[in-house]
Amino acid sequence: MQKTLRKAITFSGVGLHSGRPVTMTLRPAAAEFGIWFRRTDITHRNALIPAHWSLVEQGELCTRIVNADRVDVSTVEHVMAAVAGCGIHNLVIDVDGPEVPILDGSSAGFVQAILRTGLQSLDAPVRALKILHTVEVRNGAAWARLEPADALEIDFHIDFTDAAIGRQDKCLTVANGAFVRELADSRTFCRQSDVDAMRARGLALGGTLENAVVVDGADVLSPGGLRHKDEAVRHKMLDALGDLALAGAPILGRYTGVRSGHAMTNTLLRALFSDPGACRMVEVDAPTEARLPGAGLRRSDAQRLAA
Repeated sequence: MQKTLRKAITFSGVGLHSGRPVTMTLRPAAAEFGIWFRRTDITHRNALIPAHWSLVEQGELCTRIVNADRVDVSTVEHVMAAVAGCGIHNLVIDVDGPEVPILDGSSAGFVQAILRTGLQSLDAPVRALKILHTVEVRNGAAWARLEPADALEIDFHIDFTDAAIGRQDKCLTVANGAFVRELADSRTFCRQSDVDAMRARGLALGGTLENAVVVDGADVLSPGGLRHKDEAVRHKMLDALGDLALAGAPILGRYTGVRSGHAMTNTLLRALFSDPGACRMVEVDAPTEARLPGAGLRRSDAQRLAA
């Protein structure tokens, strides 16, 4: 059955790129409502923005969605990953500014609060997007692909010159709580040289060593070092789940990303939905529902997270 939160949850923090204080509240919603953002600081335009792939506009280093009235919210990927990873289908996300709070740079804080609050089942079946044949997009050495599978699988490959990251590969079936156990606490990362360049362009103004993993060659500058030896690729998988959640339903298929990022994942979704035979919406049966990302999660799973 479809699910929402038992009660509202509020988070406060700063936007990673804007550096501005922001408060965000996740609110329960009825069956078939879907996931919508609402800019509570906007009063004279339509403040509702559906969490949908078709509303993504190219942003720098994050995912930004914009409605027809040009009301936007950015850096939605981490909270969307938490929502998808915990198996929530209906939600209103109120935010009083143009960017979601970054918290510690991962989805851990969102997931912990969701699991501690608990979910409510709704009187409507879960539907999933079943991939029927392979769709692929490329941009130079980077590419991304969706192909048929019985559950959501994410296979990601990255290659950085900095020795602290280097080449990393990971494949995971995102089912039965695997997102919470394996990916949710992995933080966004960047190189020190990237930080300097971003700030020169007015970006990463809210970034600190406490909400991102910053590396410089072979050195990890963030206190406490890495949470996982391969934290970087795990975070890229977290981002991919959040961006894929903008498809509007859980995906039954295998996603492969090689040097992929937010823009490429959105390009892949656009290619998928432009091909009428590439996917179809299906009502899931009990065995399939048991393989979805949030199935089987318990409140105690929040204790697994580092944050």
